[in-house]
Amino acid sequence: MTATSRLRLLPWSSPDGRPCYLAAASGSSRLSRRADEIEAVQLTMGAELLGHARSLLGNRKADIGEVRFLAERLCESLSDVLRVAESRGARLPVDGDSQTDPEGGADDGSASSSGRETS
Repeated sequence: MTATSRLRLLPWSSPDGRPCYLAAASGSSRLSRRADEIEAVQLTMGAELLGHARSLLGNRKADIGEVRFLAERLCESLSDVLRVAESRGARLPVDGDSQTDPEGGADDGSASSSGRETS
């Protein structure tokens, strides 16, 4: 695997809005597990928000303020979900790629742009 394919896009950004990455030998590091937890929360929140959106949009008496607030939350959620999809897609094996590291552990492509973790 190339060095760039081993970087994992994390589900958060740096304080200045830049993407953060994790480069670790395996996907079992504490930071990698935390990223997995946050992605799961983001996906769950997106699904719940979608249910709320369907309900609100079915209500003809919903005012413009409610719809606008919903649209803003949907945009935020969509951004989160697209980031999760990009991160997970980048970790899919490419033809001829192996998903194991040289030491025999599974490699989910995990490291941080503001710091590197070794595990």
